[in-house]
This record gives sequence, C-alpha cells and structure tokens, in this order.
Amino acid sequence: MSIYVGNLSYNATQEDLTSVFEEYGKVNRVTLPTDRETGRPRGFAFVEMSSETEEDAAIEALDGAEWMGRELRVNKARPRQGGSRDRTSAPSDNRGGWGDSQDRGSRDREFSRW
Repeated sequence: MSIYVGNLSYNATQEDLTSVFEEYGKVNRVTLPTDRETGRPRGFAFVEMSSETEEDAAIEALDGAEWMGRELRVNKARPRQGGSRDRTSAPSDNRGGWGDSQDRGSRDREFSRW
C-alpha cells in the first residue's frame, strides 16, 4: 500500500510527513526521494500505510489541503513505468538509423528536411 504525496515543501521531513499521516492510521514507511546530484528533496514523497482503508482516509482528507504553504496532491501511487531506468529487460538490438534494412538502393526517395 503506497500513497504519492506531491507538491511538497522542500523543507518537509520524514518526521513531518509521519506526523501528518499518523492521524489517519499506522504509517509503515515514508520515502522522501532526493536529487542524486544535489542531495536536495525533489518535492514529493511516498507514504506506506497499514491498510487501504487508512490510505483512502488520508487521501480523502489531504488531497488539495494546504500544508507548509503548499497545496498537496495526494493520491494512490502508481507502479513505476519501465522507461529508461528499467534495467531488468534484455538489451535491445535496435541500432537506430535504417534498422535492419539491407536495401540501401532505395535512397532515391524524396525527403523534405523542412
């Protein structure tokens, strides 16, 4: 069970978030991602709660609420999409360019650059 919390103040801490979400149930974990290069918070967090009922109560109460001078966006976290960081799939054989085409004789086609 995980909740996405967006539009966070950069001053928010894990303890701050735990304190707010504990009003709606047991908080198992708070993850506050930071920028790899600067180490600064990225302005969002994930909160894991004990039950879906507790999650729903927190989402209902906190989505759109103002906290630390910011209007929070709170909703169920979605699974991460594959994208370029997905290192579990096999490497692609795509070499770009013309692909697997061995036919180089079709270059008489007209291509507009603009």
